[in-house]
Amino acid sequence: MKIVGIDLSGPRNFADTCLVSFEEHNEEIHLIDVRDGADDDQILEAISGLGQKERIIIGIDAPLSYNPIGGDRPSDSELRRLIHANGGGAGIMPPTMIRMVYLTLRGLQMTRLLESLKYDLSIVETHPGACMILRGAEANDVRKFKADASVRKHLLDWLETKGLKGISSAETISDHYVAACAAALGAWQWSFGKSIWCFAANPPHHPYDFAC
Repeated sequence: MKIVGIDLSGPRNFADTCLVSFEEHNEEIHLIDVRDGADDDQILEAISGLGQKERIIIGIDAPLSYNPIGGDRPSDSELRRLIHANGGGAGIMPPTMIRMVYLTLRGLQMTRLLESLKYDLSIVETHPGACMILRGAEANDVRKFKADASVRKHLLDWLETKGLKGISSAETISDHYVAACAAALGAWQWSFGKSIWCFAANPPHHPYDFAC
């Protein structure tokens, strides 16, 4: 089985997108590919390169649906309450918020493109900050990792203890790389029913699970 984590950015800001791919071995997943600054075609190329013979699990850090009336989805409200109860450290924003709407737009497009591959793939929406906090990462570290390289290194070492192997040897560690690795962790755990939190899909408006 292959596991992919994608820290997605808006459609005009590909430089802030990072994709990481892993291969499962026993109770670990091992890093096999990193794509920084990936546009939509490069994401499709990376996932196509994983082959059609194995199941592919894809965790995307972006809203993959929105409420018809705007504002929070029920999943957003529930996850925000849970994160607050665990000390905060990860913002949960409505998908149609002014700046978020661009990310939501690309998330919707990305799922359509991925589904067109006709591979044995499963897609889940993730939230990297929540994935880390709910598994015991320090809320203050999650709060600071976008701005502090030493915190990013510490979180990568912590993620290695959760079964993600080969991630801490990168020469340059961006916050998008850390987020993509955490998204992969959330997707991997979701794939065999061990999410800490999961809001089930509710088609047609919300066709994907949201899990951490």
